Amino acid sequence: MSEPHDIDGVLVQWGDRLFYPGNRIVRDRGQPRLTTFATRARAAFLRARIAATVVRRAPQVMVKVTGGGRGMQAITAHLRYISKNGRLPMENERGELERGRSAVRDVAEEWRFGGSTIPEVGHRREAHNVLLSMPRGVDPAILQCAAREFAQAELAGHKYVMVLHDHQANPHVHISVRAESRSGRRLNPRKADLQRWRETFAEKLRGWGIDAEASRQAVRGESRNYPPLWRIKAREEGRERKAFASHKSGARVSASRAEAGQAWSRLAAVLSASAERSDRDLAVAIGRQIEQQRRQVRVQDCNVSVQSQGRDLGRSR
Repeated sequence: MSEPHDIDGVLVQWGDRLFYPGNRIVRDRGQPRLTTFATRARAAFLRARIAATVVRRAPQVMVKVTGGGRGMQAITAHLRYISKNGRLPMENERGELERGRSAVRDVAEEWRFGGSTIPEVGHRREAHNVLLSMPRGVDPAILQCAAREFAQAELAGHKYVMVLHDHQANPHVHISVRAESRSGRRLNPRKADLQRWRETFAEKLRGWGIDAEASRQAVRGESRNYPPLWRIKAREEGRERKAFASHKSGARVSASRAEAGQAWSRLAAVLSASAERSDRDLAVAIGRQIEQQRRQVRVQDCNVSVQSQGRDLGRSR
């Protein structure tokens, strides 16, 4: 059996590579090392994340940028949509609630002149529309509290409004945020930012007692390809012309799978050598996860191959 501090050190190394690949540390001679206490605390946190992923199968949060306005015309239209033309209350960054058609106009005017003037129709994105949700039923009040804390943490310095939609089967929160902050910096969320937003939202939900995770698809052995909103609407209206691939493929997807698989294998190996029964049980659960991911990869690769052949056949006709 390995010593606890050795297990924790390897667990931190490969756990961080699995869950936080964008933050890998390149060690050099002057790189400070974690103290024993810090390593133990970090290892405990990563054990919890591993258990949530492979044992409890905690529901994954959804944080999605659904678009954004390039002028006040589009921004105002979205404010009307999320507030149901003023019938639902909008909560701004100061925690104030505003309701009614006049409130929509007031927010629009405040955004128009609250910094660089936003034209009626412009060429650059002046606002971002963010959707926060969970795949399983969560108390709408708790969802709203977690969304509020998310916005305070990630959108500080920006004007924004948030609206809870709890009239549907799956409650969710819409946030519309002005791209330019009070200091003049512009919000331009990229893939890494969206993953951090998912992590933050999951953390806020856990703070309210909701089991939530925000692991990457490669970690879960998935490669789903989610269609954009315009394509969903086109499909519903019968206007979709080209089939949409349900799963991602390519060299980058394969590389991410391989890296995640290597990390899972290293974690299983180190935990199986632990004197703690809970660690060894976790290693067994990881083994089941690895085997399930291998099956999923084979099925997904088969489906991608069939879809590709279907497209080639369609072009040849």
